[in-house]
Amino acid sequence: MHRRRRTAFVLSAAIVAAAPLLTACGGEAHPGAAAVVGGRRITVAQLESRVNEVRAAQRAAVKDEAQYEQAIAKTGSLTRDTLHTMVLDQVLDQAAKDAGVSVTRADTQQMRATLEGQAGGAKALETAWLQQYGVVPQRLDDNLRTEIEAQKLAAALGADMNTTDGKATFWKAMSDASKKLNVDLNPRYGAWDVQKSSRVDVKTPWLREVTSTGTQQTA
Repeated sequence: MHRRRRTAFVLSAAIVAAAPLLTACGGEAHPGAAAVVGGRRITVAQLESRVNEVRAAQRAAVKDEAQYEQAIAKTGSLTRDTLHTMVLDQVLDQAAKDAGVSVTRADTQQMRATLEGQAGGAKALETAWLQQYGVVPQRLDDNLRTEIEAQKLAAALGADMNTTDGKATFWKAMSDASKKLNVDLNPRYGAWDVQKSSRVDVKTPWLREVTSTGTQQTA
């Protein structure tokens, strides 16, 4: 099939370097929260549920134990990557709202039909998205909606993502949305770089001391 990465991840790889503005939340302020976005909590339980969805789908798709272990190895940072996606989706929603952008169900259905045609059917598309991007079949439509939303946002901003200026314009809107939402991560999962609208790792010696005596920190 035509290899097409999820827009949010593609664009994040092309972020213009800038000084990080990091925010992180402590367990006392938001107990049980993996992140707080716009005053709404993404709980650790919600994050773990999403990760378990992917692991279960990988297990069901790959019967051979060796291949399953390879799939696990390729997605060793799944927990942190999943949290990054969950937060970034909300940031994108805010940026789109600020720009007056919306996505209809028809938009998503049209993109899915196109991709299914390229992949060779619905099942083939679902398998490809799981293997390449860790997207489970039941969340494929949501994923495609996000892709469309990012494309529409870029168009509304007049941002040509093939140019440095265009990328800077897009990520300035995302940065503004991050600031508005006051994204706050549990330091167990890193911190949120407001300038880049991206999760980053941070050094937390005190956290390492705690996790070393208890359960191993999740990747």
